[in-house]
Amino acid sequence: MRIDDTRTRRVIIDSDVKNEADDQFAVVHALLSPSLDIRGIIPAHFGAERSDRSMLDSRDELDRLLGLLGAPDGVPIANGAPHRLPDAQTPVDSPGARLIVEEARRADAGPLFIGFLGPLTDMASALLAAPDIAKTDTTVIWIGGPPYGDREWRGTWPEFNLRNDIHAANVVFESGIQIWQVPSNVYRLAGVGYAELRRRVEPCGELGRYLAQMVVDFNMAHHRVPVESRSLGDSPAIALMLDPWCASFRRQSPVRFTADGHCVPSERGGDVLVVEQIDVRFFLEDMFAKLAEFGESGAVPRRQAGAWPVL
Repeated sequence: MRIDDTRTRRVIIDSDVKNEADDQFAVVHALLSPSLDIRGIIPAHFGAERSDRSMLDSRDELDRLLGLLGAPDGVPIANGAPHRLPDAQTPVDSPGARLIVEEARRADAGPLFIGFLGPLTDMASALLAAPDIAKTDTTVIWIGGPPYGDREWRGTWPEFNLRNDIHAANVVFESGIQIWQVPSNVYRLAGVGYAELRRRVEPCGELGRYLAQMVVDFNMAHHRVPVESRSLGDSPAIALMLDPWCASFRRQSPVRFTADGHCVPSERGGDVLVVEQIDVRFFLEDMFAKLAEFGESGAVPRRQAGAWPVL
């Protein structure tokens, strides 16, 4: 099937990619999707619990993924903040935050979608440095935050992406910028099993073998009980970039987060569009198919030459 539609959607991806074993799938899916004009990938920190150089660990992992993809020319990586905000008034300057400001201020390139697969540090830093970008045609897609209402949450508390920078979450949520949030009770449902990984991912060349084995290695290192599955919880951000209609949303009035990770009403900011359900079949099958095509051809889909800046 030949497709001549060259239209693209402008996106940035901010990922704590070395934190777990799901960001890698999301980043690869985005890079294998020709309709996404990736203006930058920002390696993010993931706190200091497991590493005192977590942002640089994420940078190393992004470099590894690009190598497995055949080092496609011109893919930009702009390092994010090495740590969380010290408070809700002080930005942490970084090439990643400056990239966000630059792309958000562009009036000649259409809407901008920024997917955050970890903490919101770099978005908050951009907003603190340039508050005007909250009024631009920019949408923040955040994988993070606890369930709303009385929905039960199983896992560590506060929710991981939130607790790694609660100040940043409050800066972003109270800025008035457009936010699509995928909370933990939704992103946890994007599960894959080992058998599925063996059948659908591992056969896809060196990249597929790495992605599949990484899930097993992470589970063995971090789970006390035997498991044979993993949630690819960051992949909904890529799905929403590819097809904003693949999810059902509800409108949430303005909120902020307490120091212990709970969600409370706020008098600042705007409504948040909260994802309540997403088409998991669509984005998993799309990712599996693109991995298979890459495994067969060894080529990343071509984009317009010169579309990506090198930072």
